[in-house]
Amino acid sequence: MTTTVEPYTLAREEGQPIWFLGTLMILKATGENTNGAYGLIEQTLPPGFAPPLHVHHREDEAFYLLEGAATFTCGNQTMKAVPGSYVFFPRDIPHWFHVEGNQPARLLQFNFPAGLEHFFVEMGEPAQKLTLPPAGPPDIGKLAETAARYGMEILGPPPV
Repeated sequence: MTTTVEPYTLAREEGQPIWFLGTLMILKATGENTNGAYGLIEQTLPPGFAPPLHVHHREDEAFYLLEGAATFTCGNQTMKAVPGSYVFFPRDIPHWFHVEGNQPARLLQFNFPAGLEHFFVEMGEPAQKLTLPPAGPPDIGKLAETAARYGMEILGPPPV
């Protein structure tokens, strides 16, 4: 079903802010803004951050690193990324990444098609301010259950 979408612009700190697994995410584009074509999230990630090893069955994922350094692993390929690096992960291949060094990383995450952004909203919480959230352990059971509703599998902890 096609709906009418309108042009818009958002500045660097504009969008819906979410605290998710110790990161700050700002939703820039959702399926509602793009007729379902893609979602776009700006993320600030603390040094050492690594999501669990996981796989998406509904969408492809792409990253554009703006600041910091990270190592991305998809299947048996490992890729080093620095500012200006673009990384693409096809669906159905297990993957994860790790923020390197002692500085936060900032990146853009694209999801094709849209929909994954709703997982982050459901699993995360509204950010109280545009900073990294207070540290705390993730609820792995809730993470796995919520991920399954969005066509993802949590395969284990990050292999750091």
